[in-house]
Amino acid sequence: MILARAVLVVLLLAWVSGCFYAPPPQNQRDLCQVFAQYPDWYDYARDSQSKWGTPVHILMAFVRHESSYRSHAKPPRRWLWFIPLGRPSSAEGYAQAQDPVWGEYRAERGRFFRSRSDMEDALDFIGWYNHKTWRQLGISRDDAEKLYLAYHEGRGGYRRGTWKKKPQLRRIARSVAATAGQYRSQLAQCESRFRCDSWYQVWPLCR
Repeated sequence: MILARAVLVVLLLAWVSGCFYAPPPQNQRDLCQVFAQYPDWYDYARDSQSKWGTPVHILMAFVRHESSYRSHAKPPRRWLWFIPLGRPSSAEGYAQAQDPVWGEYRAERGRFFRSRSDMEDALDFIGWYNHKTWRQLGISRDDAEKLYLAYHEGRGGYRRGTWKKKPQLRRIARSVAATAGQYRSQLAQCESRFRCDSWYQVWPLCR
């Protein structure tokens, strides 16, 4: 009886949590509107920037291009006629983090219940990864294009230059940089609206 109740509670919690994942923002091209729809995302991005050094506009550009702000995004399944062959990688969530590096992140950062489908954890992960890229490869945390190449190929792959033979990836990296530049300009016009929008944020400490 106790076991049955425990299973029921677990299933109920899973169902409830699944109902509260945020749908993608209505206008992903405008960072001000993204944060207006989800103000907490600004706080998460600012926290990640403060800890790891990657600017808010680059963090959010990564999320947009990796998952289109879909919390449960995964690579499409491969098929042979009607036979499913699985997915090309274990990438998952807002940041499309793969199992090995996500395991490394959780082991280093602690907290067992970190989730790739949680925006706070996804932004912290991207900042953490880019911080390591900066430390190991010397890539500026303001260089969205090179950071994205290292993020996609892994730091070892970036060092070996695997991205040089992938013109489509290089186009995507340039697109990420363009989105980051657009987001930076937009954020400059609206950031003051989000810096002191919570009851616990007291001016001038949240400037």
